[in-house]
Amino acid sequence: KIQKGAKVKKMKKTFYDELKKELTVSILPYWEKHAKDKSTGGFYGSIDNSNKCNPRKYRSIVMVSRFLWTYSAAARLLKDASYLDMADYAYRYMMSAFYDSYYGGMYWSVKADGKPLVTRKQIYGNAFALYALSEYGAALKEIKKEITPAKIVMEHSLSIFNLLEEHAKDRQYGGYWEARAQDWSETKETKLSEKDIDCDKSMNTNLHVMEAYTNFLRNLPVVFPEKTKERKLVADSLEQLITIHTEKILSKKDFHLNLYFTKNWKLMGKDEISYGHDIEASWLLWEAATELGKKGLQKILKPTVIKIAEVSLNEGFDGTSGGFENFMLNGKRDTTRIWWNQAEALNGFYNAWELTGRDDFAEATEKVWTWILTKQKDRERGEWFNAVDKEGRPVKKEAKGGNWKTSYHNGRCCMELMKRM
Repeated sequence: KIQKGAKVKKMKKTFYDELKKELTVSILPYWEKHAKDKSTGGFYGSIDNSNKCNPRKYRSIVMVSRFLWTYSAAARLLKDASYLDMADYAYRYMMSAFYDSYYGGMYWSVKADGKPLVTRKQIYGNAFALYALSEYGAALKEIKKEITPAKIVMEHSLSIFNLLEEHAKDRQYGGYWEARAQDWSETKETKLSEKDIDCDKSMNTNLHVMEAYTNFLRNLPVVFPEKTKERKLVADSLEQLITIHTEKILSKKDFHLNLYFTKNWKLMGKDEISYGHDIEASWLLWEAATELGKKGLQKILKPTVIKIAEVSLNEGFDGTSGGFENFMLNGKRDTTRIWWNQAEALNGFYNAWELTGRDDFAEATEKVWTWILTKQKDRERGEWFNAVDKEGRPVKKEAKGGNWKTSYHNGRCCMELMKRM
């Protein structure tokens, strides 16, 4: 046991050093160098695999929020205020281009010149804004010691939370709506992207509302320790979201997450299994329960979290190559290795290993990390390829960066595991 413990400690040290190097040498500097459109004060909506930026592409609240979160989180973890330069830049752009000063909340997208494009309130996008703002507010307080700016930012977080609770929460059937119009009224235009469908509710949106509420619950008292009533409201809604995932979204038959729903949680749309979302949900559910601090809830949830990870391991993971696969659609498997799937597999398998101590989860973590460094990473031009095939050949038509691919998934997996070590 002593030898095994010493071996694990040594392996963790090596892994930690590799993660930190990837974060600070490869990921964070890449986006600081290539993502900023300094002519507009924003970020490029598309960057190709030659690192050529498209100045005419629209920009999304998702992209801006993910940059804001990443560099705020990096500043806090590494205790380095220089990363807040990028966060400050993202915050200014968010509030000048995306913030709806009349109705509140954030527009879904803007044109390259910063004028509103899609003004509806996509709940997914507003959840990411909440996620990022609460991290940024905490970073201003902890790293810069800027109390008043931190309070202003955290008040913006609280405002978005209140808007989501008032306009996006379904108090009859539970969960959160997919989208609302600019004035937060109902809308039939709800789909998140061209890959999605119009629906009343989706797994993806509810998953990331849960993620945002977890982070908000953690960070609100950093700036406002006196707001205990508000923190209780966040905690109550977060616990309800855990129940929604385990009772409405998760299939108890096969332990995959269903994707699209009517308002009363009837399945709709295509027959699809998203392996990346499954493994991401396994650790985000555990993170939410851990943040709530309820031992009874954790005890009930733990077998489910482990089972989701186990199914993801058995069905979505290629143990030969170490790559984590994309999805199953109508019985047909897509073996493409997407960057964010690899990042979430790393988080999910490591979390499952911590909960169980099982060798298969440990080995999967090591193999996914090896796949990332040897196949997913672009060693010539920096960062990770958006997509590679099962042999590790880049799918060049997929953008290196832009409205969906930022520093968030891979930056987060490095930081998440570093924190756990």
